[in-house]
Amino acid sequence: MKEIELSRGSINVQVHHHHAEWNLDRLLDFAERINPKRAFLFVSKVLGKHIPVPPSLMKRSYEDLADLIPKDLQGPICVVGMAETAVGLGAGVYRELKKDYGQNAIFLTTTRHPVSTLPTLGLFLEEHSHAQDQFILSSHDTEKHQKVIDAKTLILIDDEISTGKTFKNLIESLQKSGLNQIERIILVTLVNWATDRLKTDDLDIPVDVISLLHGNWKWKANNRQVNLETVNVSSTQQQAGKIIAPSDWGREPCYLECSAWENVKINRAGEKILVLGSGEFSWIPFLIAEKLEQQGAETYFSSTTRSPIMQGHAIQSICHFHDNYGLNISNFAYNVKHQDFDRVLLVIETAKDSVDPSLFEQIKNLEVISYES
Repeated sequence: MKEIELSRGSINVQVHHHHAEWNLDRLLDFAERINPKRAFLFVSKVLGKHIPVPPSLMKRSYEDLADLIPKDLQGPICVVGMAETAVGLGAGVYRELKKDYGQNAIFLTTTRHPVSTLPTLGLFLEEHSHAQDQFILSSHDTEKHQKVIDAKTLILIDDEISTGKTFKNLIESLQKSGLNQIERIILVTLVNWATDRLKTDDLDIPVDVISLLHGNWKWKANNRQVNLETVNVSSTQQQAGKIIAPSDWGREPCYLECSAWENVKINRAGEKILVLGSGEFSWIPFLIAEKLEQQGAETYFSSTTRSPIMQGHAIQSICHFHDNYGLNISNFAYNVKHQDFDRVLLVIETAKDSVDPSLFEQIKNLEVISYES
């Protein structure tokens, strides 16, 4: 049992079992959401979102999760990573699965950035989130679209499960979109907090849950009044910051054949580099970080986010700036400002001039890398 005191109450965490390599302290830290719906946040130490993480450590979590997935999956297999947090996690697990299933498995992510040139497969809600609306997009490539529609095994990947409600909303949306041949569903997550029955148990399809740690938590509010300076981060439309990078990393169904951009290289062995993904655009930045680490740099990966979090506990520093999609919403980079990096590479899917200039004042040694580089 572990108890964490926060300003609006305390959270008690109990671990029932965990992977031999991944205990609670290795997987998680804690912070406070700026969100009236839920006061606390589990901050992953391996996800590469709120805490910079070596790419090799992230890769190990992908491998260990993939090893736990049953080996007798019926194809076609559709693997879905949940935006924004688990886009990279989903892609990493898919990359491991593809070694066994090849193009009998296809990957896509949910998104909060609808693309006008792609067909919409469905819309669903992530009800506890700061930004509830999510889309699932398809492809004009008939073969890829049909691979999704014909899926017999559906693998849904997120960083944590509490009730399974978001997964259920997604599954029902996919069924309405024509995925009516699903025979098995596998939920894959770093941490599973669902000790009781999942909302997905209401479905008439077998559901397996794969996680590195299984436990439960209880929240005890203290009824203290805390002034929450909430910000609106729920906008989903695409505005002035046009996406110029391809969607071949999962926003469009794909076989994840994208690669790190070749023009990004280390300057010298041992230099300390942080690669920052941008919101959902995290897989290609991760591949860049992975390549730089393999070239000999001391490399870390993290990503900007639209999730508002208080400073304190796992969050030691905050960069606050406007998004690069022209939505005029708040974005954040956590645990970057207080650290010393030789280079910080912000990798974006929009044009370089879409970056808020204030970010250069907040992050030392910042370089922007975009598809137009």
